[in-house]
Amino acid sequence: MSANTHSDSPVIAGLLLAAGGGRRLGGRPKALLPYRGRPLVENAVRVLREAGCGPVHVVLGAAAAEVRERADLNGCVVVDNPDWAEGMGSSLRAGLASLAGTGVGGALVSLVDQPGIGPAAAARVRKAYRSPASLVAAAYGGERGHPVLFGAERWADIAATATGDKGARVHLERHAGELVLVECSDVAEAYDIDTPPDLARLL
Repeated sequence: MSANTHSDSPVIAGLLLAAGGGRRLGGRPKALLPYRGRPLVENAVRVLREAGCGPVHVVLGAAAAEVRERADLNGCVVVDNPDWAEGMGSSLRAGLASLAGTGVGGALVSLVDQPGIGPAAAARVRKAYRSPASLVAAAYGGERGHPVLFGAERWADIAATATGDKGARVHLERHAGELVLVECSDVAEAYDIDTPPDLARLL
């Protein structure tokens, strides 16, 4: 029986984009920011796993060797993105390429610097998967946010249009009529850790 026969039990991979160099944080790689005594990347991996995602692929870039050394990424597929400085688009391309041929129905894409988004929100988005053509995003007050779920049939087009810091924005805008928004503002806060004042949210 195919893993995607039933919409309530598809195999959905978690794809964590954790390559950022924290330019506005003085060059502190976001994956290594301390959160609850451990590197922030570990929290993001836990969220994807508790949301029911597997396998979990983690895209690293800035200080990749140090992240591998200091963070417990056991059981994850770690993907190095040497072009991380080009922006999120390069990490998304690298992550989707690493999932090619794995047979999963889709990828739930999350960002390492959003610790206010926990398993409850991620699971809601994952459960909205219906087919390899699914296009789903969390919403906060009706505004599109993360995580975002891309059915496997969409990966090639997303990779072809993911440039700079746009990520999947081009694909999402072109296919806005097909996008399913899942409201998550009651269970998550969609803030980013981008600037020094934001670090207070990690305490």
